[in-house]
Amino acid sequence: MHLLKLQRQVAEEHFNSTLFLEGVSGTGKTTAGIERVKNLLREGVAPESILVLAPQAALTTPYRDAIRRSRVVKGAGIQTATMSSLAVRTVDLFWPLIAEEVGFANPLDRPHFLSLELVQYYMTRFVEPEIRRKDYFNSVHISQNRLYTQIVDNLNKAALVGFPHDTLAERLKSAWAGESEQAYIYDDAQACANLFREMCRQHNLLDFSLQMILFTNYLWQMPQPRRYLTDQYRHLIVDNLEEDNPATHDILTDWLKECDSALLIYDSEAGYRRFLGADPQNALKLKAQCKVHITLDKPRVMSPELEAFQIEMARSLKQSAYNEPAQADARDAIAYADNRYLLEMVDWTVEQIADLIHNQGVSPKEIVILSAFLPDALRFSLQTRLSEHSIASRSHRPSRALREEPASRTLITLAKLAHPGWQNLPGKFDAAFALTSAISDLDLVRSRLLTDVLFRKGELLPFDKIQDTKVQTRITFELGKRYEKLRKWLDVYREGEPLPLDVFFSRLFGEVLSQPHFGFHRNFDAANATANLIDSAREFRQTVSKIEPDLPIASEYIRMVDSGVIANQYVRDPLKGEKDAVLIAPAYAFLMDNTPVDYQFWLNIGSTGWGQRLYQPLTHPYVLSREWTEERKWTDDDEFRTNQEAVYLLLSGLIRRCRQRVYLGFSQYGEQGFEQRGTVLMAVQSMLRRLTKEEGNV
Repeated sequence: MHLLKLQRQVAEEHFNSTLFLEGVSGTGKTTAGIERVKNLLREGVAPESILVLAPQAALTTPYRDAIRRSRVVKGAGIQTATMSSLAVRTVDLFWPLIAEEVGFANPLDRPHFLSLELVQYYMTRFVEPEIRRKDYFNSVHISQNRLYTQIVDNLNKAALVGFPHDTLAERLKSAWAGESEQAYIYDDAQACANLFREMCRQHNLLDFSLQMILFTNYLWQMPQPRRYLTDQYRHLIVDNLEEDNPATHDILTDWLKECDSALLIYDSEAGYRRFLGADPQNALKLKAQCKVHITLDKPRVMSPELEAFQIEMARSLKQSAYNEPAQADARDAIAYADNRYLLEMVDWTVEQIADLIHNQGVSPKEIVILSAFLPDALRFSLQTRLSEHSIASRSHRPSRALREEPASRTLITLAKLAHPGWQNLPGKFDAAFALTSAISDLDLVRSRLLTDVLFRKGELLPFDKIQDTKVQTRITFELGKRYEKLRKWLDVYREGEPLPLDVFFSRLFGEVLSQPHFGFHRNFDAANATANLIDSAREFRQTVSKIEPDLPIASEYIRMVDSGVIANQYVRDPLKGEKDAVLIAPAYAFLMDNTPVDYQFWLNIGSTGWGQRLYQPLTHPYVLSREWTEERKWTDDDEFRTNQEAVYLLLSGLIRRCRQRVYLGFSQYGEQGFEQRGTVLMAVQSMLRRLTKEEGNV
């Protein structure tokens, strides 16, 4: 990309100063940051002294990719990290300095760093018995693991915002203006948070909140650990500052005084990770700590028509900053059709995509299908219809239970079949689903025929045991051969010594499921889910075996997955890659990848999910922030205002990541059969009425 004047200033100047670079998405801020890194290397700066920081690992990928492709050979030594990964490394290294002071029961033993999955596992071990004994949360109707993640989220907010974790209930209750029953729920959440924190201290378990507390409140305040970082990393590049948390901002405030140079990159209209502790207002305070301020305001992604669409949608959502009319016709940036039912909208979407790819030569990877939420039924319908048009697709759905991914369910079921000693045999339906997913071209009807005849007492019998030739013919001998290959592999495995579960998954995928004529062959989603499951099982084995060496690790892991544990965020999950496939993802997941595409399809724009805060009865992202005044009450006006702001930021972020056109998918009736009148639909209709009226007045 050709650099504009202000981008060149960022990339080529102020190598001995601190810069604050701001602007909306799509103005070339990250591009300027990447070029600055290259120029620092050309100026002779040691690569190991450069640190690229971002709120999540995926956002450092553009830097790694660009340096790898560039001719700057020394770039291989540049470090990319999140503040969380720095905290883990520093706590692990300097643990003996603080273990006893902080009050851990076994300060001479090493700490155990817990992922989100392991936090839920130990929540189940330590906290669930107390919940049952005292009948906590008896009026809350969400899954246990969703409940656990909200308790953990409260602990994380306390650590990142900077208040004692034992004041959580007090803060939440002080803002509540509804029925008194909610106060008891907050008290229950406080009791569980206190119990989990105490159990972590007893067993040297460090969840994310404890990692950050040890790092920010203890090690960062000590001269040796701070010098370990500040002496090593003299040049900072901090991207997506607005998506990071107050604890990170506090550390950067100190670090800016000691580094040789720094570039802080701030997206002026973002802050999509508020639910995870992002604080754009607090991030903006770092501007005063930087000597040079630069603002980029020239869109490098949107066409003039899309820029007009963004402005007009802002006017519809009553954002006072956009009072002037746009310079192009926003209607030229969109396409839409009025469908009555959901499946009609899906068909329209797929037909438009097929036309773009087959008739207009658009690459599938330049197309993304977005929805407020992405339920299994919608994803399945889209992928099935795209496949009928010979269009490859892939999906990305974070914050889901491991067992909810079809590939993971298949691997778990096959693992149960391969390990009868676990006394955890799958049911007939699970076996049929696994065979359908594992064997190409085997539909669920024929899979049920197979299991009805050949699935006995948790074991798959040989295909030739089918006595009825009509049944064999209906299933087909070709599918029978594939079934036999999978069955024999499981039989051979059962005759040997059991492998660690992650090794079992790896072998099953490599030797059978990824081969031609099997379900995971050239299946991007299945390969990704398998890799995540392998990583998850390996981490569980390596961590839990150290804490509880006598535990049956493999069967305990399966039990954990069956309980519905919410999956970790894996580095490979981000939406980048050279895969030439249409992406299907929730809108926020696509936003956080920060990658523009040519065409976007927004589905179910009439859904209230686009503008409604998730139901979180145990926590509250706005109340548990530095911007909230403790004496205030959270009102319906606050809810409406924040929802409207969230919709505006979401839509603006999506439009700024689109080059050509946005297709608006609408169905009069949603999945539940109710008429849809959500915020996005109302904003679009308001825009169209206004433009038509203004056109008539010309």
